[in-house]
Amino acid sequence: MKTYVPAEQKDVWRDHADELDMSLSEFVRTMVQAGRKGFTPDESAGDEGPASEPSDPGGRDLETRVHAVLESGPRSWDELVEAVVGDVEDELEATLDDLQARDRVRYSGRDGGYVLTDE
Repeated sequence: MKTYVPAEQKDVWRDHADELDMSLSEFVRTMVQAGRKGFTPDESAGDEGPASEPSDPGGRDLETRVHAVLESGPRSWDELVEAVVGDVEDELEATLDDLQARDRVRYSGRDGGYVLTDE
């Protein structure tokens, strides 16, 4: 998949990635996943980085997921991202299936994606 952004935006992202000692693709993947999870950086955190959430309501926080993946041996950045994202994608798919089965959500090509049904 390719995504195109204005050159100025790419320059800003590249500078930020360099500050974090990350590749541009690593930076974009990380920021997209953080955005999908609703995390926002805590500017007051200083050198400690963003404040971490103690856990999520389902008890499957990111630290637990990463630990579980690494128990079977070393993993590259891409392998870790794939494992964690795969879990989220599987959970999302199951949730959407359940919501559709209960007629709470439906897919509408006309509307461009999933929509709430009238209750």
